[in-house]
Amino acid sequence: MKVFRLACLATLMAFSYKTIAQKADPLTFNGAQATEKMYRAIYQLNSEEEKKIKSTLKNIQNALDDPRLKGKLQIELIVHGSGVALYMNNGPYQAELRALLDNGVILAQCENTLRERKIGKDQLWPFVSFAPSANGELIIRQAEGWAYIHP
Repeated sequence: MKVFRLACLATLMAFSYKTIAQKADPLTFNGAQATEKMYRAIYQLNSEEEKKIKSTLKNIQNALDDPRLKGKLQIELIVHGSGVALYMNNGPYQAELRALLDNGVILAQCENTLRERKIGKDQLWPFVSFAPSANGELIIRQAEGWAYIHP
């Protein structure tokens, strides 16, 4: 009898939750509320395609510009594989990268990529930081609770 009552109660709770969720008015929704003291996100870039690079940089800037996250956001951009094109010091992205850096974004490059592609650190912008591996960085950051974004 006790099991039956628990099952009935669980069914009633699930039905009530679904009914409440269905009654939410999408016209009054204003987005999630930023109630935490700090939010952390790691963005991954592994493409040299200009469209993908620009999209990633724009996504990061959009997060930085979100008024709910002002003063509450830490971002890291980890680059590996073909994405190394973003950090090459002969590339066109210095101004965008400097703007992100000025906003506290960590700009990190995978050292495995440099080794595999025989690229020297001196070929990258001097403000780029390094991580032993992008995959390791992603694993560690996610375990620390960072949001993972791969635009």
